Amino acid sequence: MKLETWSDHRIDALVQLWNQEIGCEFPMRKELFQQNSFKDENICKQASAIAVDDKERVIGFVIAKRYRENLDVGISKEIGWIQVLLVKQDQRNQGVGSTLLANAESQLQNDGVKQILLGRDPWHYFPGIPVELEETKAWFEHKGYKNTGTEHDMIRKYSINDKIDPPNIEGIECSVLELEDKKLFLDFLHRCFPGRWEYEAIHYFQNGGTGREFVILKKGQKIIGFCRMNDAKSNLIAQNVYWAPLFKEELGGIGPLGVDEKERGQGYGLAVVEAGIYYLRKRGVSRIVIDWTGLVAFYNKLGYNVWKTYSAYNKDI
Repeated sequence: MKLETWSDHRIDALVQLWNQEIGCEFPMRKELFQQNSFKDENICKQASAIAVDDKERVIGFVIAKRYRENLDVGISKEIGWIQVLLVKQDQRNQGVGSTLLANAESQLQNDGVKQILLGRDPWHYFPGIPVELEETKAWFEHKGYKNTGTEHDMIRKYSINDKIDPPNIEGIECSVLELEDKKLFLDFLHRCFPGRWEYEAIHYFQNGGTGREFVILKKGQKIIGFCRMNDAKSNLIAQNVYWAPLFKEELGGIGPLGVDEKERGQGYGLAVVEAGIYYLRKRGVSRIVIDWTGLVAFYNKLGYNVWKTYSAYNKDI
């Protein structure tokens, strides 16, 4: 076994390995893998690697990241991420995964990282380890990673008889974001939600976003809330539609979403979610996912149920 530097020249074999091992629950598309695991400039190429056997066949890989961009959105450069570590089933328990992880940890530490998270990276696939992967969880715990909580993806299938109305709140304007309000929107995110959500919105516009993926709440000329809504026509493959190949019909996604802290407690959060659902339903989307949330009871009110569950892990190095 040898380690190769991270490069997309083996992308077809990497996607094939992914789908062979976990594709039944998390089907990978080449365009998604390219977007999240090669185009992301936060990838630490020294810490990422491809394991091949003596016949030059891919038997495993690890993708590691550290925030490397110049965007000032409050993401710490002392945090590192293991986006994915995957080893072919018949090659496990032979040191392949341990070698990949040890190299990733060592290189991240050399790069100034002080804590590693499993998943949760910019352009992530998972907010943790899928709970059904019990052996994987035990393996990482043996390597010193600590379980820090649980996250969920939730889902609902709408029928033709499920009527969804747009919110009607006195003094509040609800609409799909127009490009003319781009700066106002980014200023709102920087003020109220600096970090991942602001980062994702900046990249959305840099990649040609027109605003159709966001619904906003306005009070006067001030944005007080937002919700992202994704579908098959979105300019980027967003996290809540990653696993769309599992379904025959189009999959839509809701989230992230948030309301200005000064405006909370007035039902605006529920309203902006309902607005996102309304617009997706108008676009013909009947199955919708809300990803990476702990607010199960909140979304239960809207008829959503837990679909996938993840255990979050981290390790100080």
